[in-house]
Formats: sequence, C-alpha cells, structure tokens
Amino acid sequence: MRGVSEARFGTVVARGVTATTHDPADLTEGFWVVVLTFEGDLTAVRMAEVDRSPAAAEPGEWAALDGPWRTSLDRDAYVAGVDEIRDRIAAGTVYQVNLCRVLEHDLPEDASVAALGALLAAGNPAPYAATIDLPEAGLEVACASPEAFLVRRGDRLTSRPIKGTAPTAEGLLAKDHAENVMIVDLVRHDLAPVSRPGTVEVDHLCRAEQHPGLVHLVSDVSGRLREGVGWAEILRATFPPGSVSGAPKHTALLAIADLEPTPRGPYCGAVGWVDADRHEAELAVGIRTFWADRTAEGRRVLRFGTGAGITWGSVAVHEWDETELKAARLVGIASGADVVSGRV
Repeated sequence: MRGVSEARFGTVVARGVTATTHDPADLTEGFWVVVLTFEGDLTAVRMAEVDRSPAAAEPGEWAALDGPWRTSLDRDAYVAGVDEIRDRIAAGTVYQVNLCRVLEHDLPEDASVAALGALLAAGNPAPYAATIDLPEAGLEVACASPEAFLVRRGDRLTSRPIKGTAPTAEGLLAKDHAENVMIVDLVRHDLAPVSRPGTVEVDHLCRAEQHPGLVHLVSDVSGRLREGVGWAEILRATFPPGSVSGAPKHTALLAIADLEPTPRGPYCGAVGWVDADRHEAELAVGIRTFWADRTAEGRRVLRFGTGAGITWGSVAVHEWDETELKAARLVGIASGADVVSGRV
C-alpha cells in the first residue's frame, strides 16, 4: 500500500512538495528532487522539509510480480542492433553506442514504489540509491544506481562514468578499458564549457568497483565551475550522460533514435537532488532504475531499463548477455526472488 509521499536518497529524506518546475533555470534556491528523462524532460520538485539523519525506511509490502517481463527489444532484435552499430563504426560515423532495451510488467494500482525501493536498499545496496514517491508530481522511481552523473560540492563538479562490466574483475577485458577511456575523454569535453580553464582533470582512471553481482570499471572526472554558471548551462553542456549515450555523442544519439523503439524515460537520465542553498547536488545516472508509468491504454506498469556499450570489438550475443546480467538481480527482486538469503 502507498504511504506518505517522500523522496529518499541514502541519508537524506525530503518531504512536503511546495513547487514543481520543468525549467532548470529555476533551481536557484531551496532543495529540489530532480528527475530528468534521457529525452531531456525535466521534473524538479521543491521540498519543504529535509531530514539529513532519517530513520531507516519501513519495508512496506511489495507483491511479487509473477510471470515474464515484456522487452522492447528481444534477443534477435538486440543482436541485429549491435551488428548495425558495428557497421556504423566501420563506416566511421560513430565509435561507441550504448544500446538499451526497456523491460515492462503490469503493476497493481495500489503497489507502492517506495516498498520496492526499500527492497532494493536491502537486496542491492548502491551508492546513489534513490526512492522517489511523489505521485502528485508524477514521479514514482526506485533507483539503485552505482553511477554518479554529476556531484556538486561548492564550485567543484565531478562525474564518475562507468564503462566496463563483468561478473568478476578477472572477467574485465581490454575492450572494457578502451571503452572507459573513450567515455572519459567525452566527459572531459562535456565539462570543459562550464569549467574554469585548466581545471578539468581525470582524478581516477579505470578503477574496478565491486557491486552486488558484478564488477564495474569507474573513472572520476572533475572541474571547477565558472562563476555565474547555473543548472541550465550545466545540463546543456553535459546531458545526456556520455556513458549511456556514446561517442561522438551527436551521432551516437542518432543511432539510438534509429535502433531503440521506445523512449528510455528516467532510465539513463538523471535521478537525484539539488540543494541550491548549499551549492550541493547529487545526480545519479538513472541506471538500475524502476519507474511506474502508464501505457497508451491506461494500464499502470513498472518499467526497468538495461543496456550495454557497443564498440567495434563487441560480440553481439555477449552484449545481450551483459544486458541480462545487469537486469537479473534487480528484476529478480521485483519478481520476488530473495537475493539477500540466496533463495529464488
């Protein structure tokens, strides 16, 4: 059952909607909950109350979603998409493209995304976890993202792109490292227009991070913001995240538009908060993310995205397997698997 509307980000909980905007230029004062779809549609909700030492979330009740999930791209279509991207790489129009698919399952009207968020926190803890249960603003999101799109502390802006995924560190390939370095270069380019000259740096390159069920390669890129730069300029320069689009970003986005049959929505967008008064923010890349939505027929559904970065060195069936690996644990949680004790 649904409870009190709130947004929960690790040790920060916000309650009490006071305003909603779709313009990033409005993020000049107050604490805002932010969801930005991959397609660029922003919903930011200003909150009245912010608790920075909250009690743990109540588990709530989540009814397991029985039966198969629908997918926007089946195995054959995904493999064909990988082959098409490799053809475009061979033609020299693009170097890397993140190819994604969206899973979907019918969702009962009284199902609480907050309850799912509590399950994810227990079964798949993540550094940029978020549960946004603000149906009055059209936001019902449960996120277990391991990836920081933008972290702001004063004038310092940091992005932590993830590229490279395997079940263990030993399974990471040279292709994974090359892909990560390619996206790091793209992120450096994105941060440059809003950063003071000479301040964009690669703080860490290709470190292996252990996450539930898999290992990622992660890099840190940062810059010092130019004076007077606001969120409209920051997002214009950096969005969508390079790690979930590709390089060059413009032609990668064209490939995504051609090959993916459905919008990504919050998946691969940005999910998090902006505290304009403190000049702080944490915006995760919206991966490992569920969101409640409506079909064209009006049915309530739960959606979840999964994808992989495609390069010339990609093997199509292996990339499909990577999307399965990324989805398995979290979709399992939503479907009733007890991943904490290991019972399925």
